[in-house]
Amino acid sequence: MLDAIQLTCPHCGERFEALADGSGGDAEYVEDCPVCCRPIRLRLQAGFDGETLGLDADRDD
Repeated sequence: MLDAIQLTCPHCGERFEALADGSGGDAEYVEDCPVCCRPIRLRLQAGFDGETLGLDADRDD
């Protein structure tokens, strides 16, 4: 199941919506900001039942 999560870009400060899928467990990946196009490292925390517990965004530099 996809969850829509509001994040703030660590580069430009703009808010955007990201989709997270906790069914695969914890994950770390890089996605470009839809506003400034700079890379953002996203860390997904998932519960045992596949529920998305959190999604953190940090600079990827």
